[in-house]
Amino acid sequence: MRFRRKARAAAITVASAPGVDIDAFARAVDPQRLDEAQFVQLVDVLDMLGRTGTGIELAKMRTDTFIWFVSRASGAQLEQLMAHDHLRHVVFGEIFRRMGEHLDPVRAADLHAVVHWRFTGGTGHGGFDRFQTLIESGACTSGRHPTADARVTLTLSPVDFLRAVTGSVNVALLFMRGKVKVRGDIAFAAGLINYFDLPKPG
Repeated sequence: MRFRRKARAAAITVASAPGVDIDAFARAVDPQRLDEAQFVQLVDVLDMLGRTGTGIELAKMRTDTFIWFVSRASGAQLEQLMAHDHLRHVVFGEIFRRMGEHLDPVRAADLHAVVHWRFTGGTGHGGFDRFQTLIESGACTSGRHPTADARVTLTLSPVDFLRAVTGSVNVALLFMRGKVKVRGDIAFAAGLINYFDLPKPG
C-alpha cells in the first residue's frame, strides 16, 4: 500500500510538472509494466490532473496515443478500470468524443443512423450503461440519453468495446463469438467501424 501511494505521488509530480507532454508521458509509462491497481491509479491521476486545471488532461492526448495506451493494457487491467464507476464514464466519454472527431465525412456523407449502446456491468436501468450515437450529414455526436429510435442496438461488455475501437480485437470475431448482441440492422452494425478513420496503435 505504501509503495502504491508513493507511485501515485510520483506520477502526480511528474505529470504535473511544467511543460510535460501528455503523449510522451503516456508512452513512457507502458501499461505492460504496471499491475492492475497501478494502471487504474495512473488513469485516476491523469483524470484528477485534468479536473484540477493543471493543463494535463486526457482530452489533450492524441488519439493515436490514447489507442496505443489502451491497446497495451491487459484484459485484467481493463476489467479493473471499467469496474471503477467514475473512471468507466471518463473512458466512455473520451471514446465517444473521439468517435465524433474521427468520423470519415466522405463515407458517412449520406448516412443517417442512430446507434444505441448498452454496456454490461453498468449502474443504469437493467444493469447497463447506455449511450446513443447519431450519425447525420457527415457528423457524429453521442450522449448518455437516447433521443431517437435506433437503427441498431449493440450490447457488449465495456472491455470488448475498448478492444474493438482500439483495434485490439477483430470486430467480426466478436460478432461470430456472440460477444456482441445486435438488435436491428445486423449488416450495418457489422460495418459500423468502417465509417471511422481511427489511428492504428503504434
